[in-house]
Amino acid sequence: MSTRTEAGTSRAEGTGFWPHGWWKIFDMKIGIVPLPVYAVFIALIAVFLTSGDKTLPPDLPMSVAILALGGFTCAELGKHLPVIRNLGAAAIFATFLPSYLVYAHLLPDAVVASTKTFFKSSNILYLYISCIIVGSIVGMDRQAILKGILKIFVPLAGAAITAACAGTLIGTLLGLGTYHTFFYIIVPMMGGGIGEGVIPISIGYAALTGAQQGDILAQIMPMVMMGSLTCIICAGLLNHLGKRKPHLTGNGRITHDGEDAAGHVKAEFSGAIDPAAIGAAGVTAVALYLIGVVGQRLFDFPAPVSMLFIAFLMKALNAVSPQLERGGQVVSKFFAVSVTYPLLFSVGASITPWDKLVSAFTILNVLVVVSTVLVLISTAFLIAKRINMYPIDVAVVCSCSAAQGGTGDVAILTAANRLPLLPFCSIATRLGGATMVTLGLALMRIFI
Repeated sequence: MSTRTEAGTSRAEGTGFWPHGWWKIFDMKIGIVPLPVYAVFIALIAVFLTSGDKTLPPDLPMSVAILALGGFTCAELGKHLPVIRNLGAAAIFATFLPSYLVYAHLLPDAVVASTKTFFKSSNILYLYISCIIVGSIVGMDRQAILKGILKIFVPLAGAAITAACAGTLIGTLLGLGTYHTFFYIIVPMMGGGIGEGVIPISIGYAALTGAQQGDILAQIMPMVMMGSLTCIICAGLLNHLGKRKPHLTGNGRITHDGEDAAGHVKAEFSGAIDPAAIGAAGVTAVALYLIGVVGQRLFDFPAPVSMLFIAFLMKALNAVSPQLERGGQVVSKFFAVSVTYPLLFSVGASITPWDKLVSAFTILNVLVVVSTVLVLISTAFLIAKRINMYPIDVAVVCSCSAAQGGTGDVAILTAANRLPLLPFCSIATRLGGATMVTLGLALMRIFI
């Protein structure tokens, strides 16, 4: 009798609401945020906005709540839309929807102010890039890295040169003029983003032409954003193509040499990982970035590129211990899963002006930008196939030549579901961008 009662009680506990029913609710998530926590975040932010001085502190705890709510909500909207969810809609919505919401004053001013302050003061973008890059590099097969870093320059250079020439020709044929097309559309679009591309270009153009830097900046910045948006959409399409034709993709690898990156990471994750190793990998990533910052101050060389080269060198010399490799993989995976969409939300709300983005969408500009990106990706695809590299992954990497800096790289790779390729994309964006800026300023000095 007693046994039957205990069994019945056990069954009741298993089928009742508490705790198993509650656990099911807690396991329902918006992105990574459990549904009850999501509701609590909304309630807490509402309390802050309606009580006291009605402001939100721009500190880390509040920023986690705001960015998690905004980033994962926008991403979930994109993921559940029919058809366009295959075009990288999650990354597009996480980046550009907050830009529109800020422009239309649909986000509370306190939320916008807190987000902008946190984004600009915390340098969260470079922390994210540092952790993703270091984790990606240490998690890759050493031989694949050594061969890949050498081979990627062939499709990268070929695609960039072909795309720049094709885009300039198309703009000329459409009546925009060779001079205007090359210097005010192609060079900014392939110049490496805002900080490393558009701003130096605008300063250089202003000095050479005598025009106001602000006027030039407003004219060329939309080209970068429109080019990056086009690349995000194309990355989503490439990811969809990879699912249909798996022989064309390495799913995060660019060469056929070495182990499968995803399989390598899974194998490492199967064992226990010392939390101290995860912390060690995190501080190592920060140290490498700060070395890059010092290099930038001393030699005026971009910090992310210096960090990238040091990380590659450490891997090439086998200077990273297996324990640190496993820790780096965890750090990279954590940032990829948990930080990507909140980061894109902060980028959209803080540094992506909606009005400037929309102003670029004239028919002629769209034709030139889209054509240039398509030539860029198609050329990279064909060259990669010719030299026995994975064409889809190489095309994704080369598309970052027209990305909006590091933020564009992240958005493109998120749409393509290939964040492990970030080290190679940083080469395409940073070195390719620096080359294009230098070339553009040198040629303008000749033709002005």
